[in-house]
Amino acid sequence: MWILGIDTSCDDTGVGLVRDGAVVVNRVASQTLLHQRYGGVVPELASREHIQLIDGLVQQALDEAGLKAADLDLIAATRGPGLIGALLVGYTYGKGLAFALGRPFVPVHHLEGHIYAALAEHPEVEPPFLALIASGGHTHLFEVPAWGTYRLLGATLDDAAGEAFDKAARLLGLGYPGGPEIERLAGQGDPGKVPLAAPLQGQEGFAFSFSGLKTAVARALEKGYAPADIAARFQQVAVGHIVQVVTRAARHTGLSTVLVTGGVAQNTPLKAQLQAAGLRLMFPPRGLATDNGAMIALAAWRTHTRNLHNPMALPAAAYLPLDAG
Repeated sequence: MWILGIDTSCDDTGVGLVRDGAVVVNRVASQTLLHQRYGGVVPELASREHIQLIDGLVQQALDEAGLKAADLDLIAATRGPGLIGALLVGYTYGKGLAFALGRPFVPVHHLEGHIYAALAEHPEVEPPFLALIASGGHTHLFEVPAWGTYRLLGATLDDAAGEAFDKAARLLGLGYPGGPEIERLAGQGDPGKVPLAAPLQGQEGFAFSFSGLKTAVARALEKGYAPADIAARFQQVAVGHIVQVVTRAARHTGLSTVLVTGGVAQNTPLKAQLQAAGLRLMFPPRGLATDNGAMIALAAWRTHTRNLHNPMALPAAAYLPLDAG
């Protein structure tokens, strides 16, 4: 079975081809340079760029696999959550292609795609496990007792983790995306020189919070602390906060296996500290950790037999809880 997966949930145009559970093609057209001057994603510009790129990227993916559109067995696209204008580009394109070819169409939840991306690196993985999705738009921690069943343990109360890294980087005069820039500068600084408090101290739940860290960075700059020291302390606190919540959830559920995905999952100190906590970690391949179409195709491969009533009629949705499908 050949499955085409499309993701345009934010600022990357992703097209992937999966055959019988194996990723054959994964093409991602990044808009980083387009949005870099603004220090973050401009939704209208992202949508326009998706429109310009989507058709050519699908054709490139088919050419790379030596296929014609008629060879596809299934078309899948991200339904939500995400930027609604961006979502509509890939979702509408996928529906139209499926209709034109007379093929089944599968709407895929973006976060479920991130979870299924682990299958590319760990085809043997089976629930139960915890799933941490930490990216520019999402910070969610799920308990996954079975495939297709998700219990939300906690999510961010404000900014997503990646969003906080982007905002802190912008305050520090760094580039976009902020995660790699913060990590680079943090390597030159001393976190002990900046008094920056950890979020949600004393909590017993599994919520995350990052907006206060952005404010703390601005105040530290006003007080004259060195940017490298601020970056080092910001990263130390943000990573420590994530690790603390995840390890608390692992103790609470009795689950020591954690799937970690999303752009923030590429942070080196985060990986090291989660491993040091004694957790068994699963990461998707690097190219599938951030937004991409292959993860959408992988999710469709495992979920296409779900009995969805008239999937073509399901609308794209900017806000879409995972348990709502």
